[in-house]
Amino acid sequence: MPELPEAESARVVLERSALGRRIVAVDDTDSYVCRPHAPGQIGAALLGTELTAAHRRGKTLWCDTAAGPVLGIHLGMSGKIVIADVDGTEVDGGYHWEYGRVPGDYRHTRFSLAFADGGTLRLLDPRRLGRVRLDPPLDALGPDAATVPADRFDAALGTGRAPVKARLLDQHALAGVGNLLADEILWRAGLNPARPVDTLTGAERAQLHRSLQETISDALRDGGVHTLPLVPHRRPGGRCPRDGAELVRATVGGRTTFWCPVHQPR
Repeated sequence: MPELPEAESARVVLERSALGRRIVAVDDTDSYVCRPHAPGQIGAALLGTELTAAHRRGKTLWCDTAAGPVLGIHLGMSGKIVIADVDGTEVDGGYHWEYGRVPGDYRHTRFSLAFADGGTLRLLDPRRLGRVRLDPPLDALGPDAATVPADRFDAALGTGRAPVKARLLDQHALAGVGNLLADEILWRAGLNPARPVDTLTGAERAQLHRSLQETISDALRDGGVHTLPLVPHRRPGGRCPRDGAELVRATVGGRTTFWCPVHQPR
């Protein structure tokens, strides 16, 4: 599923290939993806204007427009942004799925913009869990996980008996960490995902912050969460890439979780 690194790859595509292009048509007819807007409402706000800047906090994307309304985009669990030019060339960012898709295959389009120069921007989303809306609320999001400094990260972890994984996944506390990133971060830090937050020492909190930074940096550099070393082993019978122990599988914080019983003991 798209997490912070995938959302950042989509933001980069928007910044490089979608800005400054006059919008001449909008397909916002998918009332589920474009909720709470009625069909045509997003189009009425965007026709004739252009995107001027692309932003991201956590997994949430938004674009400023010359006319004033903000276009918010969330990739959901399987979304990607595809920008195609009139000559057929494409650039995309977001989830790494292809499902046999070739350039020009837009069967999973849930929202699109057409530009005056003949190009298009599309949200492709097989699972239809993405979201497009005007003026998205951002105040409830915590600090961005890619840039949060150590003191704000420590405050985001907070205290209490919540499992550390659940706190990492709380987008109100820290924006951008999803299920796969959380398992990778805790695996690198050597922390059991079920550990209550208030049992973490100062040294463990500092190590967790370093692991957060390193994990996100590696995923951004190498092309997404799926490139991280633990992720391919998150399956029944999977083994720890560090010491070869069979990974434990359980539900922590409401999510399927994998960890190594050797270097992440309870």
